[in-house]
Amino acid sequence: MSGSAAELAQALIACESVTPARGDVFDCLERVLGPLGFEVHRFTKGEGAEGTDEEPVENLFAIRRGPAGSKHFAYAGHVDVVPPGHGWASEAFVPEVRGELLYGRGAVDMKGSVACFIAALKDIPAETGTISLIITGDEEGPALYGTRALIDLIRHRGDIPDLCLVGEPTSVNRLGDMMKIGRRGSVNIWLEVEGVQGHVAYPHLADNPMPGMVAMLAELDALHLDNGTDWFQPSNLEITEFDVPNRAHNVIPGKAKARISIRFNDLHSGAELAELVSAIAARHGGKALPIISGEPFLTPPGAFSQMIADAVEAELGIVPEASTSGGTSDARFLKDLCPVIEFGLVNATMHKTDEAVALADLEALTRIYARIVKAALEDNQS
Repeated sequence: MSGSAAELAQALIACESVTPARGDVFDCLERVLGPLGFEVHRFTKGEGAEGTDEEPVENLFAIRRGPAGSKHFAYAGHVDVVPPGHGWASEAFVPEVRGELLYGRGAVDMKGSVACFIAALKDIPAETGTISLIITGDEEGPALYGTRALIDLIRHRGDIPDLCLVGEPTSVNRLGDMMKIGRRGSVNIWLEVEGVQGHVAYPHLADNPMPGMVAMLAELDALHLDNGTDWFQPSNLEITEFDVPNRAHNVIPGKAKARISIRFNDLHSGAELAELVSAIAARHGGKALPIISGEPFLTPPGAFSQMIADAVEAELGIVPEASTSGGTSDARFLKDLCPVIEFGLVNATMHKTDEAVALADLEALTRIYARIVKAALEDNQS
């Protein structure tokens, strides 16, 4: 390969890697990183328990060590992608350049960014400092055997970075207009009210669970969690499912189910919100099963965010907005290792049919990443 981001992005896109990713796409990364002086460590996690739909996940940790005591800068990303769906103008896993755009699943989210970071390293000598890549095949899926397993490996090896850049597509209208210095937390809660099934003509012999569920959801929907903070928007609770399996018009159902999702800022914790919802559910004769996907985090504006802003301004003439908007990413795990900020390509076509990235953006992001790495390894006060 020539070492250009566009060429490497095409090679990665050509590897069909619907989550959970394994095999070819990691072979491609290893072939490129080895000649750049990286030790490449690959492992598979999660063989899949019997009776579940879990599948093994492949992960990669690559490190190129600088002089003893030098600073360590990490890049984190993923090479798994969502299913392509139907209606593409060309094959989703056959990269195609049309005009000034490169098309293919993962072009934006986020094989293009991975390619840019690797391309940025070709002119950064090893004596500059230690550089690592934390790449998972399980970001678009359950995220059970991906970045969390990589963090365990990194801690076991003692290769904890000083700073970590996550290459998620954070730009909105043009490359460089936004970086993410934090993310809200996420908890999904399954709700259930048990009743007693019976004939509608004999309600005294049954116990309809729906009034309790409706009252529970009404109370939850009316909750005002907070007004937001200086860096976070208000927390929000959304009802995402309401299910009462009942195919007969003359039967009082025996069970009602629902699900809510809460995206919350740093005024709350997942456990606190789960306890609040459980108490409300119990008041209405129900129970709650929470699954906390991640806690909120914030990397306060400082030297790290300034490095990114300076690099973007030098290349593009704009200053990125520091934001905590949007959904979750694997930064929610990586923040336990070191300060973490997300910055990457324009997200307009991610997960969409005909996902595409501008070739000029790949070139510009490569230059921006090179500037960030050099600045971080020279002075990485956070």
